[in-house]
Amino acid sequence: MLNPELREYIEREILPRYDHFDTAHRRDHVDTVISAALELADHYNVNRDMVYTIAAYHDTGLRAGRDTHHTESKRIILDDGELRRWFSEEQISTMADAAEDHRASSKSEPRTIYGRIVAEADRVIDSRTIIRRTIQFTLTNHPELNREEGYERMVEHLNAKYNYGGYLKLWIKESANAARLEELRRLIASPSVLRATYDEIYNKETVKQDY
Repeated sequence: MLNPELREYIEREILPRYDHFDTAHRRDHVDTVISAALELADHYNVNRDMVYTIAAYHDTGLRAGRDTHHTESKRIILDDGELRRWFSEEQISTMADAAEDHRASSKSEPRTIYGRIVAEADRVIDSRTIIRRTIQFTLTNHPELNREEGYERMVEHLNAKYNYGGYLKLWIKESANAARLEELRRLIASPSVLRATYDEIYNKETVKQDY
């Protein structure tokens, strides 16, 4: 059971910030991460309010840009005086570190179980969701790229992050992400199916932008 006052504050003041990010990082994304993080938290002796808060704040730093969003998210937690109504300074420091550690491209393992839980929840390994979010990100941040160039960028991204030898790391054994990652790797290894999936989702996303 989450603290109702904490939840009300975050739903009122924090989650609406995601409405202004790129389409791959809007409210549906943070809601998914929160849900996944709380589900993983059930396997550990952790403070659920802390897990919820870290998940809610994890991408708030996108307001400063993608490259440094993890460190900005940490700063936002540290600077939010309202959180001191519910957490000690030590807890706030732990949450800030976990938010900083969530980034998939980080070369180091998250420092605490809180960081590992939220990092794992943020992976959201679902083939179609990953492809859709990659397309959304490209359309928003690289509008100069045409369909073919966007596809080449997506393939490069999938290989660099998700394929064997990619930088993505999984941290929680209770997560279903390992099996889903293998499914995605099989899709990457099937260029014709991957291209058909890309074209289908690309068409839907570009129709949305036309309205």
